[in-house]
Amino acid sequence: MARLAPLRRTATAFAALLLAAVLVAPAAFARTATGALPDVALADLPPEARAVSAEIASGGPFRYDRDGVVFGNREKILPAKPRGYYHEYTVPTPHSTSRGARRIVCGGPKKAPDACYYSDDHYASFRRIRE
Repeated sequence: MARLAPLRRTATAFAALLLAAVLVAPAAFARTATGALPDVALADLPPEARAVSAEIASGGPFRYDRDGVVFGNREKILPAKPRGYYHEYTVPTPHSTSRGARRIVCGGPKKAPDACYYSDDHYASFRRIRE
């Protein structure tokens, strides 16, 4: 019986990992039937995201030093583009002492992006922002 304890712990850990993958993966890589990322209306985003979107359109100024830096798309969730195409911007999270997890990532020219995407889970998922 004592020899089965490590096996049970391993099986329990594996089951927990599998459950997490099943619950998180669909949200992280959710796409529409056409393969595109889901979209969200700008008006449906939090007020902080709407404010950052307006700042992006006007070219700043931005609240955080990292705003406007190149986003590498290492997660490969956004459409594949050459390095330097995407730039990220922090969407402040109320009562957070750090930059938080919310971001807007835009592709194309900085002041007139081709497309912008919202992530509220630090790049685990994105929704394309529609005006």
